[in-house]
Amino acid sequence: MLNYLLAILVGFGLLVWGSDRLVLGASAIAKNLGVSPLIIGLTIVGIGTSAPEMMLAGMAAWQGNPDVAIGNAIGSNIANIGLVVGLTALVIPLVVDSATLRTEFRLMFAVLFLAWFLLWDGELSQTDGVILIGSFGVLLGIMVYTGIKAQRTDSMNEEYQKTIPVLGMFPSVLWFFIGLVVLLLGSRAAVWGAVNAAQALGVSDLVIGLTIIAVGTSLPELGACITSAYKKEPDIAIGNVIGSNMFNLLPVLGLPGVIAPGNVPADVLLRDLPILLVLSIGLVVAGYGFRRPARINRWEGAVLLMIFFSYQGWLYLGEKGMRIF
Repeated sequence: MLNYLLAILVGFGLLVWGSDRLVLGASAIAKNLGVSPLIIGLTIVGIGTSAPEMMLAGMAAWQGNPDVAIGNAIGSNIANIGLVVGLTALVIPLVVDSATLRTEFRLMFAVLFLAWFLLWDGELSQTDGVILIGSFGVLLGIMVYTGIKAQRTDSMNEEYQKTIPVLGMFPSVLWFFIGLVVLLLGSRAAVWGAVNAAQALGVSDLVIGLTIIAVGTSLPELGACITSAYKKEPDIAIGNVIGSNMFNLLPVLGLPGVIAPGNVPADVLLRDLPILLVLSIGLVVAGYGFRRPARINRWEGAVLLMIFFSYQGWLYLGEKGMRIF
């Protein structure tokens, strides 16, 4: 068990560091090519912070453990809102005033309901996987179009301008490939440790994906969110979470469908997706901007955290055979 836990910890460390290097390189490459900061932030940064989930989902599905990938995709979204936003707002209340974010909130719900619709028959087929990955391409197009329209007026453009590094093209490309290789190594180590730990503890692959793996792969979002909040860049903090959640439900959930299609555990439809919907509604109520500027206060962060930890307790009781419903 010690070896499995060590592999998980080392894998998570590599995933976090590799994701950071990948984002660094990709963002600098785009900046050198003249791409605007807002578009870089909406696309490349969001993809980069979801890179651990993508790599891990692909690796888990390839090794015959698609439930780990499904649990990771949905569990990471639950952790992003409940743990990441909740903890950040508890420490530093977030004032959000970006028109682009209000567009992203609507897109987030469209993506959530698309994924739920495709999974409703209890199967994640190759067709479902292709639709999800294809929708990811459509989403990127929408986000690029949104970024082009808003880059001169949106407050988030100035925030991203401060965060995107200035590097020459060669070091940018080098960091990009180093990050990619490290992500592959980290995902392999984390999947190996998680699957073996699940077997040793007698829990399902799905629950391991929803708990340990989900929290571990959400570490880049947690670091980015808290850092952005401290730098007085709350729009970036929330934007990273929304972007990551959409990417998790499209390419991350689509990969196991394409690589290892099969049945979806009933708990995903009856427990996990409803919890994700509740948290998503909570995030929108707090951060959409019905009152401008929107403010996610400490008590709202505490509520999100309470829902997240209650959900983790629900998973624990379920694995112990103590069904709540």
